[in-house]
Amino acid sequence: MKLLVKIPKYCLGLLFLAVGVTFSIKSNLGISPVNSIGYVLSVIMGIDQGKVITVIFSVYVLLQLVLLRRKFKPQYLLQIAFSSIFGYFVSFSNSMLTFPVADFYPLQLAYLVVSIILVALGVTLYMGADLMPMPAEGVMLAITQLTGISFHKVKMIFDTAVVMISVAVGLIFAGHILGVREGTVLSALFVGKLVGVFNSMKAKMNLKTAA
Repeated sequence: MKLLVKIPKYCLGLLFLAVGVTFSIKSNLGISPVNSIGYVLSVIMGIDQGKVITVIFSVYVLLQLVLLRRKFKPQYLLQIAFSSIFGYFVSFSNSMLTFPVADFYPLQLAYLVVSIILVALGVTLYMGADLMPMPAEGVMLAITQLTGISFHKVKMIFDTAVVMISVAVGLIFAGHILGVREGTVLSALFVGKLVGVFNSMKAKMNLKTAA
């Protein structure tokens, strides 16, 4: 796949991710693990969520540099640029989708389902571009490379760690838990499964096209 095709596909995936993040906020049932710290800090500090996400994701890139050292490839720094794009998309999505936060549980669940679908579509698109991982995944891959622990297990540990940090930050600075609820767990469970479904559907479509 040519770079001129990969980059727009990657960015389109980031846009789907960003809209999915907005829907998770509107559901008021909890945000996905990887975005939980950014959301909590944005609420506590009163700073635009997209800007906070950009900073946190850039820190993840620096963490990869610390972990990988000489094995860190210069092109990995492009993750910072894509983090900035994703942060902008989150800010844009939050500013455009101004409908109220749901307070009726069935509607909250509906928003959460939309969020999970959009996030899964976004992940499918940017992974399908085969360009580079997002920063959080880059950290997980670096840990896998250094320890030999399977990516799936590292992801479980990483997601659990960031959720615990989000809960702790909320309790310490706001006096209650922010952005972490049952939707956070459901996102962690079902996004990956949906990505598998979408990839399977894409593979079947490619086979039909080839035939």
